[in-house]
Amino acid sequence: MPVTHISSNVIQPDCSGDILSVNDLAFSYPDGHVALRGISMKLCDGDKVALVGPNGAGKSTLMLHLNGILNGHGEVEVAGRRITRDNLPVIRSMVGLVFQNPDDQLFSPTVFEDVAFGPLHMGLPEAEVRTRVESALEAVRMSAYRDRLSHHLSVGEKKRIAIATVLSMNPSLLVLDEPSAGLDPRARRTLINLLRDLPITMLVSTHDMAMVNELFPRVVVMDEGRIVADGLTCDLLENEALLSAHGLEKP
Repeated sequence: MPVTHISSNVIQPDCSGDILSVNDLAFSYPDGHVALRGISMKLCDGDKVALVGPNGAGKSTLMLHLNGILNGHGEVEVAGRRITRDNLPVIRSMVGLVFQNPDDQLFSPTVFEDVAFGPLHMGLPEAEVRTRVESALEAVRMSAYRDRLSHHLSVGEKKRIAIATVLSMNPSLLVLDEPSAGLDPRARRTLINLLRDLPITMLVSTHDMAMVNELFPRVVVMDEGRIVADGLTCDLLENEALLSAHGLEKP
């Protein structure tokens, strides 16, 4: 991905047909806490980008703006569509948001029903719903689990099913919050391999810097509601002064 340098630590992609464009986004919670302070960033088709920073940096708040759960001041566009109240259903089918805790997304009796929930509520024909479910389960390597009880699965299995629930919506952008948190080494490795193979634009918030180094060509660093660095992972992870200043460790 070609990039245009804006400063020593911040870049913006040079691409046509942005999948995500955030321009001067600001947000404060009702208690007055300022969570986002003029966030601007872009993702191009096929980008896989890590979003890192200390707790309280504003990462989760930013992610909740990308499908309209939160609504701050500024502009957010997905595939050229500005997020507005009128087009929220379309935006939420385009932005697949996967929460840190998969139990927040899995509530149906079986895996099949969980993954079918989104397409059913899009009003799709039954045959199309079944095709999407099978495709999504195959993408996360969980086809054999279609009739299993979701709440009986391991954490790693639940996380893969949670990803399938948004893949079944055929999103343009996959957004994940701490996907490797709470996983044992084997489940973590399975997840990393899965994310590497998924052919979709991806923004992943994580504290797993080893995963960042292995999987994501680009990293965005946030702190105190601002983007303080946006660049090639290989460059930023060698900048120990930058990492230390923002509560991060070199993997």
